[in-house]
Amino acid sequence: MGQQVAGSNRRGRRQFLKQGLQAGILTGTGLAALSTSGLRHSQTAQATPQQGGTMVVVGHQEVPTLSPGKAVGNVPLFVIYQLYNGLVEVDENFEVQPALAESWQISADGLTYTFKLRQGVKFHDGEDFTAEDVKYTYEFYGDPDSGSTLIGQAADIESIDIPDDYTVVFTLKQPNATFLRISANNFYIVPKHYHEEVGEEVFETQPIGTGPFKLKEWRAAEFTELEAFEEHFRGRPNIDILRQDIVPEASVRAIALETGQADSMVWPPLIEDNLRFEADTENYTTFKTPSLSVNHFPLNNNHPILSDKRVRQAMMYAFDRPRQIQDVQQGAAVLATSNLSPSLVQWYTELVTRYEYDPNKAVELLEEAGWTVGADGIREKDGQKFTFTCTTITGDQARRPQAEILQQQLRAVGIDMQLSEAPITAIQTGLRNNTVDASLYNWNYGGTNGDPDAPTTLGSDGRSNWSNFKNARVDELLDLGRKEVDPEKRAEYYREIQQIVADEVPFLFVMYWDWFTIFSSRIKGLPESALISDFLYKKCYQFWIEA
Repeated sequence: MGQQVAGSNRRGRRQFLKQGLQAGILTGTGLAALSTSGLRHSQTAQATPQQGGTMVVVGHQEVPTLSPGKAVGNVPLFVIYQLYNGLVEVDENFEVQPALAESWQISADGLTYTFKLRQGVKFHDGEDFTAEDVKYTYEFYGDPDSGSTLIGQAADIESIDIPDDYTVVFTLKQPNATFLRISANNFYIVPKHYHEEVGEEVFETQPIGTGPFKLKEWRAAEFTELEAFEEHFRGRPNIDILRQDIVPEASVRAIALETGQADSMVWPPLIEDNLRFEADTENYTTFKTPSLSVNHFPLNNNHPILSDKRVRQAMMYAFDRPRQIQDVQQGAAVLATSNLSPSLVQWYTELVTRYEYDPNKAVELLEEAGWTVGADGIREKDGQKFTFTCTTITGDQARRPQAEILQQQLRAVGIDMQLSEAPITAIQTGLRNNTVDASLYNWNYGGTNGDPDAPTTLGSDGRSNWSNFKNARVDELLDLGRKEVDPEKRAEYYREIQQIVADEVPFLFVMYWDWFTIFSSRIKGLPESALISDFLYKKCYQFWIEA
């Protein structure tokens, strides 16, 4: 896995200190000299948490729902992490930690999961949390009629038994190697007594959970404000008010952090701002981690032009992706080879079809597919112009230049790609409904929570299969991968998926960003390390604000 930076200077000193102690080269005098620098300031501050204050984070997209069964994306999930808890929790280093379940057992055949629940947990309305709430949550959001994004994760559940108030037994139809890490982590528990009474439509605007913060006010496109829950089972959070403001413009988010109007950014600003904040270790703490989500152009595989694999492959050859990394990301990214990030070492393979920048190869494939250059330089076939529209996210200053570069490079081989903008929810609805041709954003195609499974994004019937990609062998491999409990055998299945995706090119995979999560230096109580910085926000209940 990659490395993290909690202030590059601070990390360097820690690494040096650790290595020195291991090697026995640091004398008492040397240790004292090191402790007079920023390391001591950090240690002292971490040791004396204070209570109170307001922490403001900024995100780039609206929070359209507060339902734990429907929220997706970094910005909505930031709120979900604060309002709810799952049975277990995958932390910022991909370790599975107890949450509402204090322990669990898995049967030898992989078919039975028994969770012992934590006692004394309260919902925000003061009611007790019990096994009934777990059973209700899984049954409600696992029901296809609920419209939840979690439906697929419940598909293997045969039955849920609750022998007493604090024990839940899941019996699966077949072994599912992802059940603990993905299902138990992603099903955030809702109160049966309240959800059943008000219904999902009301609940997603007036939620109650067991999380460390409870809802104070929510305006989907403006802000969400939360307040500390006094009876949280891990103890009252240190911070009084946790607020997330929606600021679409990357440059404005950066200004908010610089001027003290914000303390952190759920979605990073422009790369030049990231690098500047990272260098300023006095005023900011920066976690730099490899992205698990691929920066990509979803292509609607049902589109009459884009449905031809040769066309999609031609676009990859026509696309100078290393230039994108250098020009747009200033080198802070890794070239994508398929759907999985190379940071997922256990599952990743580079033995796939590769696409070097080769416009001549692109032309060959387009000619082979029957697209010939017309009088205006745009290719034609059967009287149809090779033109389609890429719809980028409204106000997405960070990624819009990528689309403009691609537009120029496709034009050079006779492809006309028009550009437009729309909100992300409209884009994704349009991709599902075949009314949007293509787009540009980042998404996980396996790797969430450290597991390579990707049924919702690569399965033929996946709800988040933005490219409408359908491949029977991939469906089969996804099924085999979930059933297989031997990690080595699983890895073979997921490597074959990467090979198929690389060959089929359902979407233009570009790069994996270096991900920068930046905090004002007044925010303390941050974890020492992270392999996935998105999950740092699960620890907001531990953060505190230095006066």
